[in-house]
Amino acid sequence: MLQFPSTPSFDLSGKHALVAGASSGIGMACAVALAEHGAEVTLAARRTDALQGIADEMAARGWAAKVLELDVSDVAATAEAVTQNGPFDILLNSAGLARHSKVVDTQPDDFDAVVGVNVKGAYFLTQAVAKGLLDAGRPGSLINISSQMGHVGGRERAVYCASKFAVEGFTKAMALEFGPAKIRVNTICPTFILTELTKSTFVDPDKRAWILDKIKLGRAGEIEDIMGAVVYLASDASALVTGTALMVDGGWTAD
Repeated sequence: MLQFPSTPSFDLSGKHALVAGASSGIGMACAVALAEHGAEVTLAARRTDALQGIADEMAARGWAAKVLELDVSDVAATAEAVTQNGPFDILLNSAGLARHSKVVDTQPDDFDAVVGVNVKGAYFLTQAVAKGLLDAGRPGSLINISSQMGHVGGRERAVYCASKFAVEGFTKAMALEFGPAKIRVNTICPTFILTELTKSTFVDPDKRAWILDKIKLGRAGEIEDIMGAVVYLASDASALVTGTALMVDGGWTAD
């Protein structure tokens, strides 16, 4: 009898996932996707009031979720919180900041704020979760929400691009270092996703036209477009995937 291979499982039962930036938008959608597939999810953000409502709704659906106050820009507090609540088998970091301007108008405070969250915060959060896994001798999947702007330039987005290019760089380096311990490190790189944070961009006719012209599939992204990518990278279905970026950009970076 012909022996067929078995499709790797997308089941996350028994896994503990930390979702940073879970209070809205992409982070909330990622938390839902992980919980739907069986993970116990720790919802983390600065706004715990918003998190509690999400956790209550998830519990009503029979999903395991708890709340953790977390500001990734506070490196010491983040490390302590991860140590006290981990180890985490899965990290999904959606905490991020954008302050867009023309290069000639960029202010040092804006640069420091964006880099403090998008680079420093992401780096040391990933480090903290990896340390917990290393100490426990466990494999894991560490995922940062990066951006298509970590691979191309964008209008009035020099600081944001700089921060996301940095995330792509440390992802590759961490993948090399943590690979022998079976800890995978990857990014998800969305295009423009329709959320409250991007609403001001889409109401500008010129910017909206620029976006839709660049997206080959002819539409902006929805938060649901990110959910399958998260489950794939978190699960055994991507067991040989590390040090790479999963583009969810509608073809933006294809040319």
